[in-house]
Amino acid sequence: MDLRAYKPLVAAGACWAEVAREAGCDWRTAKKYLGSDAQAIPPRVEGRPRPKRLVDDWAETIDSWLEHEPLLKASVIYERLVPLGFPGTYQRVKLYVREAKERICPVKVELHRRFEVLPGAQAQVDWGDEGVIETEHGPVHVYSFHMTLSHSRDPFCCFVTSQDLVAFWECHRRAFAHFGGVPATVVYDRTKTVVKRHVGRGEAVPLHPEAIAFAAHYGFSIIVAPPRRPQWKGRVERQVLIVREHVLVGRIFSSVTEMDGAFLDWVPRRRAQVHRTHGEVIGVRAEVDRAALGPLPVVAYLVTERHLRTVGKDCLVSFEASLYSVPWRRVRRRMRVEVRVAPGEVALWSLGAEPELLAVHPRARQKGSWVVDEVHWEGLAALHDAADAAALVRPVESDAELMASRSRKAQVAVARRDLATYDRVGAVA
Repeated sequence: MDLRAYKPLVAAGACWAEVAREAGCDWRTAKKYLGSDAQAIPPRVEGRPRPKRLVDDWAETIDSWLEHEPLLKASVIYERLVPLGFPGTYQRVKLYVREAKERICPVKVELHRRFEVLPGAQAQVDWGDEGVIETEHGPVHVYSFHMTLSHSRDPFCCFVTSQDLVAFWECHRRAFAHFGGVPATVVYDRTKTVVKRHVGRGEAVPLHPEAIAFAAHYGFSIIVAPPRRPQWKGRVERQVLIVREHVLVGRIFSSVTEMDGAFLDWVPRRRAQVHRTHGEVIGVRAEVDRAALGPLPVVAYLVTERHLRTVGKDCLVSFEASLYSVPWRRVRRRMRVEVRVAPGEVALWSLGAEPELLAVHPRARQKGSWVVDEVHWEGLAALHDAADAAALVRPVESDAELMASRSRKAQVAVARRDLATYDRVGAVA
């Protein structure tokens, strides 16, 4: 409230009560600030001095620690202050550390430029964890694979039960078939199916050999996003949340096939929307984007993951917690085989200069499954039966004969000496 605005009323001859009624204050207040002896500028009200805090005596120590290590946590600082005799609480230290960090080591705001790409120039890839669903084969963990064309934001999504090398690149094949072409570049996180090993900032990222071969076959370049920079893949990361909210939330699925169908039913509605960033209909812009994609190769790239395993005495090979059979007649002692894993099958090959195919099985749908071809065990059970039969016809010894046999085996020739011999030896010693 500015009382000086009511000076015209005082000059017009209004009494203090009338001025106070208009200003909404006491008449004594109006007289104090509008009287003839009132100051032109209201006096400045000095604030109260801040009382000294317990943490102020330790401020220099805390500041020196933060200058040496800006990432030091308030809980660690409090833990180190207590043995030095600090009488305050953790809450006081936390408040002071928050204030001191803004003064000593302010966080730099990472600004970035918004970028747009040409049609067909880029796609972005990301995974989503969709939890566990109940299927006819039992509970399975489901993951969503997403690929988004950067120019139009045209989405693709499919659902799988594994994030291994074979499933990852098989999803790429499905995505390229969905779009009808291959983008010039694809942006990834530093996932182990793309990056061979992690390196420091500024160093060249070594790529997985299978990623290099797949990209060369389809004719696209791999871009690995830097760590802790979500802006590099913002288009596809946003798409993960959109698909989850519009396709999955509030629904119950019994298979990944149903989830794929739900996404394909939703895609036309998504493509009919106007995107808030580029301001165009997604489907219209996607036609231009797809027309600029590179052609698909005539022969699709078959991704095969290879592992070494040992054949057990039961002629079974363990892979992904499931067991696969091999022909028992071709099994040797401590035999090792190569497991070649394709999207839908598992092939077992022998090792050596000339590898031989031992068996081919459909890939187990659930961990702990037995994938056994009964032909591989033919004749093996007959040998067990013969061994059991031989044990049945073997004559059984009586208890007395058995004890006598054990006694004869335990008999050992022992030399007999007179006890005086030991006395003489002791005396000589």
